[in-house]
Amino acid sequence: MRRNRQETAWFAAKRYGYGAGLPLRWQGWALLLAFLLMVGSFALVFPSTQGLTAWLALALLLAGTLMFLRIVARRTRGGWRWRWGERD
Repeated sequence: MRRNRQETAWFAAKRYGYGAGLPLRWQGWALLLAFLLMVGSFALVFPSTQGLTAWLALALLLAGTLMFLRIVARRTRGGWRWRWGERD
């Protein structure tokens, strides 16, 4: 039996605006922690990199950020849409 997408949401929807709020499940917290560790490691490993290495680091960071946002959008309760404060 397949669970409803609302039951398996990793993130709460924001009450106002567009996007996701805080994680609801451990999977959401793990994803957020992994993303923060990725950003922090790039800041520590590539602080003064120049040339091709800097562009490669930037491309990897951008790809990781886009993957993070895609997963969060797919795992947000009610999806990403503009909200005006109504309760879902």
